[in-house]
Amino acid sequence: MDEVEVVVAHSERATLRVGDVFLKVDADQARIDAEVEVMALAPVPTPEVLWRKPPVLAIAAVPGTTLGRLGGPSTGSPAAWAAAGAAIRKLHEAPLPPLPGRAGRSVVALAAELDDECELLVTKGVLPADLVTRNRQVAEAALRPWTPAFTHGDLQIAHVFVDGDEVTGIIDWSEAGQGDALYDLATFTLGHEEHLDDVIAGYGADIDLDVIHAWWSLRSLLAVRWLIEHGFDPYAPGCEVDVLRSRM
Repeated sequence: MDEVEVVVAHSERATLRVGDVFLKVDADQARIDAEVEVMALAPVPTPEVLWRKPPVLAIAAVPGTTLGRLGGPSTGSPAAWAAAGAAIRKLHEAPLPPLPGRAGRSVVALAAELDDECELLVTKGVLPADLVTRNRQVAEAALRPWTPAFTHGDLQIAHVFVDGDEVTGIIDWSEAGQGDALYDLATFTLGHEEHLDDVIAGYGADIDLDVIHAWWSLRSLLAVRWLIEHGFDPYAPGCEVDVLRSRM
C-alpha cells in the first residue's frame, strides 16, 4: 500500500498524497467548487478531477517535476523557466473567470491590511522597524490601478510542473480569479530573482520591475506572521524574511 504523504496542513485546509492521487480537504465547500470551475476554464494544463465528495476533492498527480520551491534550490533550464512564463501569459490573456481571486483585492483594502500588518510586525517584535519601513516603501508601487486578468493567485514555483522545457501542469487553483497579472509573476519568482529575466522573456511583454519588487515585499510582509502562526518558518534561508532583507 502506498504511504500517505502530508503535503500541507493547517487550520484552513489540508492536502494529502496517496500514490498518484491528491486529496484536498477544505471545510469551505464554496472554495472547492470555485477551484474546480476555474480549472475547467484555464487554458493551461491542470490536474484531472477524479471525484468530489465534500469536504474532499480528489485530483490526479500531474507529470513532470516542479522548478523548485521557496527557500530551496531552483531547477530547470532557462528554457523551462521561459516556458513557464509563456504559460502564465496564456493564462493572463484568457477570458476572465466570473469572480475576483486572491490577486484581485482592491487597492484600498490591500493598503489598509498592509499598514495594519506592518504595525503588528513592529509592535510584536517580529521584524525590525527599519526592515518593515523600507519594504512598506517598496510595496507602495504595487498599490496602483491594474487591468483585470485571469490569475492563479498562488503561483508558487512548487505549483508549476515541467517536463524538460514543457509545462505539464499547474496545480492548486483555490485562489484563482480576476486579478493583477503582476501578482502572479511576482509570486512565481519570489525568492528566485535570478530567473526573473527568463520568465519575462517567455512571458513576452514589457514588465514594470518596480511593481514586481513591490509585490515581493508586499506578499512577504503579509505572510510572515501567518506562516509563523501556522507552523512554517519564514526565517529559513531564501524565504520571506530573506526576500525582505534583499530590498534593503
